[in-house]
Amino acid sequence: MNTSYDIVVIGSGPGGYVAAIRAAQLGYSVAIIEKYNTLGGSCTNVGCIPAKALLDSSENFIQAQKQFEAQGIETGPLKLNFGQFMKRKTEVVAQNTAGLIYLMKKNKIDVYHGWGSFTDETHIQVKTAEQEILLEAKYTIIATGSKPSTVPGVPIDKKRIISSTEALSLTARPGSMVIIGGGVIGVELASVYARIGTQITIIEYSDSLIPAMDRELGKTLYRSLNKLGVKTLLGHKVQSAENLGDKAAVSYLDQEGIMQKIEADYCLVAVGRKAFTAQLNLESVGILVKNNGKIQVNEWLQTKVPNIYAIGDVIDGVMLAHKAEDEGTFVAEVINGQKPHIKYNLIPGVVYT
Repeated sequence: MNTSYDIVVIGSGPGGYVAAIRAAQLGYSVAIIEKYNTLGGSCTNVGCIPAKALLDSSENFIQAQKQFEAQGIETGPLKLNFGQFMKRKTEVVAQNTAGLIYLMKKNKIDVYHGWGSFTDETHIQVKTAEQEILLEAKYTIIATGSKPSTVPGVPIDKKRIISSTEALSLTARPGSMVIIGGGVIGVELASVYARIGTQITIIEYSDSLIPAMDRELGKTLYRSLNKLGVKTLLGHKVQSAENLGDKAAVSYLDQEGIMQKIEADYCLVAVGRKAFTAQLNLESVGILVKNNGKIQVNEWLQTKVPNIYAIGDVIDGVMLAHKAEDEGTFVAEVINGQKPHIKYNLIPGVVYT
């Protein structure tokens, strides 16, 4: 396999794979590096796609439970097969990742599975389980995405104190769950689990659900989730979370500043995501990350090193798959000498509940 390329993309999420495909379409030799065994990044494997699959299944379940009878459709006693519920989600993800493998082959993009890190401005070392490979790149696009973040006092142990990643792959339906954070991810997963009978409590620091969006949406969603049986605590500040073995305990200050405690089968931490640039060895090429972990780029999404670009969750802006995709296309065309543009004020934001 050739190890010298026009463009190397680090990360195969929506930004990375779109950048790679567009670059290949423009006639460049392209390689993509992915640390996991499957392509697609967080969105395809542990984010957007599996979450939507579970939302779809849970919506069908609650419709059959509460709406079919009024329409004259009699099903008899309903039962949720949680194993199949999760298996279907896994199958949807597999279809998507298989599609990405096909697209890489179709566009003649070489795929390397392993950790990619810079040795200098034009060389990237890929560490796999079996070997280390040195790739040469005229241009590199960093598209390593993000990972779930947490708050002080709440260590994610992936057992009882979990992130969205673990929440999308539980092996049994939880009886109860405390969700820290009433933003997009929190209300989305609250909807999934409340529909199938899990007792949900959301603890949100702000005085509104989805606080980054229109307050009227937050009010409407509050009422909607309340009808599902979700308990929402607004204006409450989480202090700590603890794994008790078979449960998790969350301590928080209520609106009066009095310490309260709640226990549940799981504590889901849904307070957002942070840029993931670990082990890229950016220091070796003189690229420094900002305090929020993000990479500084110019209007062409170029880092301070002219032949290295960055897109998606690792740079400023909303952490959305379609924003990363547009940036992937943008950078490939910039490298090609074109003059593309992105209108950041026109990026749609959607909450699925």
